[in-house]
Formats: sequence, structure tokens, C-alpha cells
Amino acid sequence: MRTPRDDLVGEQADGDDRFLLDHGPFERYERTLAVSPTSDGLHRVTESFDYRMAMPVWSVLFAIPMRLGLRHRRIPWWAPPDRLDARAARVMALLACIQVVDGYLGTVITQTITFAADEFDRGDTAQGVTLAVIRLGVLIALAVMVLADRKGRRRLLLATATAAVLCTALGALSPGLWFLGGSQLFARGLTTGMGILIGIYAAEELPRGARAYGLSVLALSAALGAGMAVWVLPVADLHEAGWRIVYVVPLLSLFGLAAVARRLPESRRYTANPVDVEIAERSGIEGRRLLLLAAVAFLFLVFAAPASQFQNDFLKDHRGFTASGITLYTILTTTPAGIGIFMAGRLADTRGRRSVASIGMLGGTAFLVASYYASGGLMWGAHLVGVVVGSLTVALGVYGPELFSTRHRARANGLIVTLGVTGSASGLLLVGYLSDHFHNYGHAFAIAAIGPLLAVGLVLWRFPETARVELEDLNPGDTRLDRRA
Repeated sequence: MRTPRDDLVGEQADGDDRFLLDHGPFERYERTLAVSPTSDGLHRVTESFDYRMAMPVWSVLFAIPMRLGLRHRRIPWWAPPDRLDARAARVMALLACIQVVDGYLGTVITQTITFAADEFDRGDTAQGVTLAVIRLGVLIALAVMVLADRKGRRRLLLATATAAVLCTALGALSPGLWFLGGSQLFARGLTTGMGILIGIYAAEELPRGARAYGLSVLALSAALGAGMAVWVLPVADLHEAGWRIVYVVPLLSLFGLAAVARRLPESRRYTANPVDVEIAERSGIEGRRLLLLAAVAFLFLVFAAPASQFQNDFLKDHRGFTASGITLYTILTTTPAGIGIFMAGRLADTRGRRSVASIGMLGGTAFLVASYYASGGLMWGAHLVGVVVGSLTVALGVYGPELFSTRHRARANGLIVTLGVTGSASGLLLVGYLSDHFHNYGHAFAIAAIGPLLAVGLVLWRFPETARVELEDLNPGDTRLDRRA
């Protein structure tokens, strides 16, 4: 007990039986030992901790786990494989707050389009076309990424988040499906830009053994935001136009975004790498990486996008679910996915990205296709397993920020998402057409499942393993940071 710790916290001795913070996710930290003799010749040792975690907003969730974790000299199961310092913990907490907003904004059209289509008397094909057109908003996301490489991560992230909330709120005023699609084109593009920037921000701030872990935590935050949209969805049962309320709720987040803006610093890696320096010798390597990641994104999203977007329509029109029933189904079958998302981050950092992502794509696709053929308990069970196993594909998300230099990282990830969204649009058009043609979503998704199968082959054959490798080793032209500075 008189030895400085190096587990959940790194300590340095400060006199007799007093230890202060050397490294760890705390704003302040002190551990003291009080030793007093007892009447039977032994000694009573009292160990005391005084600390404040560097996790704004989320510290209440970690209060009990942290207290229990400090009692033992080991890294607990819920902590990242590599310990975070105070700055990294603070930035992650603030990014998670923005990610909740991003998750909500990214799912509103998915949850509401079937109800909007009913109000406007439009069918499955019109929904598919609308959802496909909305994907053109990715060009807005690409423009945001280009600016982020030149103007900085922080400024663009906060401006994009605010604009995305305001554009989403316009959807509540829609006189027709065309207006809803148009407003969502801008809102979804900005939301996509938010998501990309959050992932890049996190990768540039986190230690090498916690990048996938951090992105999995951010994915859980996005899932929380998406869940909030699902919680609000039952208002669609109250009135034909009740779905519009879902678009107004995000306005409340503007107050939180203003608070985050006061505390979020600029990315250290962006600050350390001037934008006016180019690395010509890296352009060929980064070009090949870009094509490889874009191809996998395209193939995977041909299936994943329609599997998500058409779920409510399938449940409502093919299985007779109400809005409340859809909410219950979504919550019960997707909430356990948090287990898979969290495990994906830890396993990707400790066991490697490729195997974890491949299992997620193969298993998730197979069970989700089965859920669109099934009914009753089999449908619930297949969807649950498909979502949990499929959530392991979170391991793929870390490749985008890892494989490009700081000066090109945002733009490259914007291009990957832009090319990948063509897969989403293609999948939505394909599944929308095939479901109308076959009158069966199962057949449509069985055909779309060819995409993820091809993507798995590319991941296993061509993707490098990047677990526990510093970003500067993957991109030698970048300035190496002193992590303890």
C-alpha cells in the first residue's frame, strides 16, 4: 500500500504515506494512509482517497465504479485498456455529449418517415427515393470536412452541430414529403459531418491502446441519442401529425451545446501539425487506403442502411405494429447491442480490428436477414442477435481516423463517407424496389446481403492491423506528441 500505484491511476509519492496524481482521468487526486497501533500489537491502516474525475456530465455514472475500482490495484473491466489522462477524459466526456445530439438527429427520419408517408399518402417506393435523396446531403458533410482540415476541428464541430439542430427542427413544418426530404438533406449532411468530426477528434486525443474503446463509447452515446428519438416516437400514435414533435425536441440541446463550447479545446494533433505543410510522398499510400476503405463502406452500407431505414415500415405495414409497439420492439431488441458495442471497442484494442469487424459483419447480416423472414418470437430473437453481433462492426470505424495524416484526416474521412453513402442510396433504392416487387422484405435483404459478404473478404485480405499502433507510426509525416505534456 506504500507503493505508488500504476493501474487505474498513476501516482507519485509526496512524503510519507501521501500520494498525488501523476497520470490518470482526474482533475485532482490524493491518496493517504493513516497507520495507528492497536492494543494487540498490530496496526490499523486507513486508506483514504480524495479526487475529482475529469468527466463533466458523465462523472455521476462513474462515481460508484470508480470508488470500487480504486479499492483494487488492477484495471477494471469497464476502463480503457490504456489509461486516459485528465485532458483525454475531459474531451471524451464533452464529445460524448455532442454525440448524443448527433445520435438523435441521425435517427429522426428513420423513425418517422413511415408516419410522414401515411400523412402525405405516399408508398414504399416514395420512401426509398426520399431516403436515397437525403443521402446527397453527404456532399455538405464533405464540405465541412474540407474546412475542418483548414480551420480546425472545434470550430467546425460546434457550428455544424448548431446548424444541424436548426435544420432538423424545420422538418416539423413540412407540407409534404418533398419538404421533409429537402430539410433532412441539409440536416442529415450536417449530422453526418458531426459524426465524422467527433470520431476524428477522439482518435486525435486518445492514447494508442484506447482509440477503438473511445469510439465504442461514442457509439454508445449515439445509441443513447437514437434511443431518445425512439422514446419520443409514441407521440405519433396521438395524432396523424404527431410525428412532427420528434423534430422539435432537439432545440433543447442548444443550451447544452453552448455549455460544451466553453470547455472543449482544439485537438492537440491538429494544433501540432500546420496546415501549410504538405507530404507529397504519402499521397499514393493515402490514396490506396482511401479507395479500400470507401469500397468496404459502400459494400457494407448497401445492406446496413436499408436494414435500419425500412425496419419501422416493415414492422408497421408487414407485421401490424403501432408506434408504441415499434418503440417497444426497438428498445428491447437494440438496447442489448450496447454489450456488443462496448466489447467491440475493448476487443479491437486488445485482439485486433480485422477479426472483430469480420465477425460482426457476417453474423449481424445473417441474423438480420433471418429477422425479415421471421415473425413472432423468432423475429424478435433473430433481430436481437443480429443487432448485438452486428454491433461488433464498430471496430471498422477506427480505421478512417487512423490511416490518414492529420492534415488530410477530415477530408479523407469525408470522402470515404461520401463514397460510402452511394452504397446507402443504392441499397435504399434496391431494397425499396425489390420489396415492392416481391412484396417481401426478406427476399430484398437476402439479395442486398451480398454486399457485406464481399466487404468481409476485403477486410481480411487487404486491411492492415492498427491496434496499439501510434497514429504517428501509421502516418510518419505527422509531428509526434508528448502524451504527458
